[in-house]
Amino acid sequence: MTVPLLSLEQVTKIYPGGVTALDRVSLRVDPGRTTGLVGESGSGKSTLARLALGLIAPDSGTVRFDGQDPHRLRGRAARGTRARLQFVPQHPRGSLNPALRAGAAVSLALAAQGVPRRERAERTAALFGQVGLDPGLARRYPRELSGGQVQRVAIARALATEPDLVVCDEPTSALDRSAQARMLDLLTELQQDSDLAYLFISHDLAVVRHLADQVSVLRHGRVVEHGPAARLWDEPAHPYTRALLGGV
Repeated sequence: MTVPLLSLEQVTKIYPGGVTALDRVSLRVDPGRTTGLVGESGSGKSTLARLALGLIAPDSGTVRFDGQDPHRLRGRAARGTRARLQFVPQHPRGSLNPALRAGAAVSLALAAQGVPRRERAERTAALFGQVGLDPGLARRYPRELSGGQVQRVAIARALATEPDLVVCDEPTSALDRSAQARMLDLLTELQQDSDLAYLFISHDLAVVRHLADQVSVLRHGRVVEHGPAARLWDEPAHPYTRALLGGV
C-alpha cells in the first residue's frame, strides 16, 4: 500500500468563540498524485490548507507530512520541510512585493535555499521558462503582468525549492475559463515532469475533476463524500455533491 506524503487523520480545529472550522476531517495525498478538496466559501478549505502547511496546529487529530508533524519541527528540519512543502495562493498578486520585479520573487526563494548569487539569474530564467513565461518578464513589476502571468510567477517561486507537494488554494478562481484551462494544463505538465503531488483546493468541482485523482467534498467543516474524481462526477452519492455539480 502506498504511504501517503501528506495525511490528516480525524483533524478538528475550533477557533475562538467556539466556531468549528473542521470537524474530524481525514484526507491523504499520495506521492506524485493529486487530491482535490471541494467546498463552498466557509466550508473550512483554507483552514485545512493552513493545517497542511504547518501554519496552525489542530485541536485534535494528527497532521503528517512524510511521517512528521510539520507544526512541531524546528531549525534545519523545519527549513527542509518548508522547502518540500510549498504553497500557491488564490491571490498571488497580493503575495508579491509590488516594489520588487517579478524575477526577484523567484530569486529570493532561490537565495533562501542557498543558491549562489551568480547562479540565481540563470535559474530564475529557467523557472520562468518552465512555467511558460518569457524570461524577459522577470524584469517587470507585478502590476505590469496579467493575472495569469502573476499566477505563473507564484508557481515558479514555489518550484524554486524543488518541492514534493504543492498546496494550491483556488489558483484558478480569478482567471477566465480559457486561462483556467491553460493553467490546469501547466499544472498537469509540471506534475508529469517533476512527479509533484498536489493538494488542489477549489469551490469548482469541474476544475478539480480536470486535475485530481481523488476528491473530498467539504461542507461545514466535515467531509461528506470522498472518492475517485470520475466517480464523484458521474455518480455523486451525497446531495451536497449533486448540488455542487448542478452549479457547474
